[in-house]
Amino acid sequence: MTNTHLSEVAFADLDLAAPVLEGVANAGFTHCTPIQAQTLPLAIGGRDVAGQAQTGTGKSAAFLLAMFQRLVTKPNPERKDTDPAALILAPTRELAIQIYKDAVNLGEHLDLKLRLVYGGTDYEKQRQSLTEGVDIIIGTPGRLIDYFKQGLFTLKSIEVLILDEADRMFDLGFIKDIRYLMRRLPARERRQNMLFSATLSHRVLELAYEHMNEPELVRIEPDKVTADRVKQVIYYPSNRDKMPLLIKLLKQMDPHRTMLFVNTRRAADMVTRTLEANGFSSRAISGDVPQKKRQRMLQEFKDGGLQILVGTDVASRGLHIDDVSHVFNYDLPQDAEDYVHRIGRTARAGTEGDAISFGCEDYAMGLPQIEDYIGYQIPVEQYSPDDLPEITRPPRPPRKKKPGGGGRGRPGGGGRRSGRSSGGGSSDSSANAKSGGSGGRSRRRRRRGGGSSGGGGGNNGGGNSSAT
Repeated sequence: MTNTHLSEVAFADLDLAAPVLEGVANAGFTHCTPIQAQTLPLAIGGRDVAGQAQTGTGKSAAFLLAMFQRLVTKPNPERKDTDPAALILAPTRELAIQIYKDAVNLGEHLDLKLRLVYGGTDYEKQRQSLTEGVDIIIGTPGRLIDYFKQGLFTLKSIEVLILDEADRMFDLGFIKDIRYLMRRLPARERRQNMLFSATLSHRVLELAYEHMNEPELVRIEPDKVTADRVKQVIYYPSNRDKMPLLIKLLKQMDPHRTMLFVNTRRAADMVTRTLEANGFSSRAISGDVPQKKRQRMLQEFKDGGLQILVGTDVASRGLHIDDVSHVFNYDLPQDAEDYVHRIGRTARAGTEGDAISFGCEDYAMGLPQIEDYIGYQIPVEQYSPDDLPEITRPPRPPRKKKPGGGGRGRPGGGGRRSGRSSGGGSSDSSANAKSGGSGGRSRRRRRRGGGSSGGGGGNNGGGNSSAT
């Protein structure tokens, strides 16, 4: 990591309380990044801030330090122990977890109770922690509203409100939840509000002006949508060449910590199985992966035990992983902003990285929108189909058994009688569905197709059942 991404403003020169500065020192920070240098003096002075900067530039530390300074220097003696003084909202579970970890690290010398609230796991554990007292809640909107409606806490003592990745709140449909919570906060003049995002769209600014107290807008290099240190290239493979080209490129580089993005869960599963069959350790992370499994997977990736993390766009934000060397857009995203957030997983905090995209037959039509958004054309790399390697194709995953099927192996399943009896498998339901419910045609089809259960031919559902 280099220090070229830092400003000349030192944290020691800011008017931060001693215990807050101790946390900064323990984290190894000496100088501010540009977004920190411009927002911290304003926030420390009590101003509301709406900040925009490229991903990976230290926005989390900026709002956490400002929040700590407010809570340490202006405590509310009338606040109940079970009512939070600060609320941090994030659009994804991974981002909430990362903010919590950063807050624990930077707030090590502060006597503040931090509580993490997000869906998917630990419902009773999180609920119990809130009843034991809380100063700061960090979480996602859905689970937080659930606990709020149960009366575990009120929001009438909130002194600091923080929205992180506000534009993603809109993308994921959380804006109604955000407005629900904001309407239950103290008047905006009685609290400090901070909003940070990689992009400040018109809808985000509308939210800021509606619920914040004349916020100061801070934009760091808004014309530079993507980081300078990301080397971007694009290939135009046919769908048939995509996977061999991917395998070839991975074998030419050191994919010790590579993130690969696809557009669907089905594609994530296919790519992961193919990578594994060709000698690369990989796992797929998507919205339907249980939260605990996702956390174990991410930790393995951070520790270096996993080479390639395959993900849908749920993984493109909120994942603060150091030293990601390569990002692959195996599928070009269908939203231009998602391209920026995907490639922003590499070249973080002054490092360098590579972003390789495939403009295939299915998704190349989205490239003009992406290039219009980032303001330039992505350099094109050529490849020769004749030079692509032969790859190992994984076997198809076993099909899931359909519930309620009859067929081979079912007790008492012999002859035509079992096909007509109640609960005797899928024979009657299959035949009736095809014949529009006509019993006569159903019986004639069973006689022509073979009446024994699981007999394999014709329209008898038993044959289909045994195949699954």
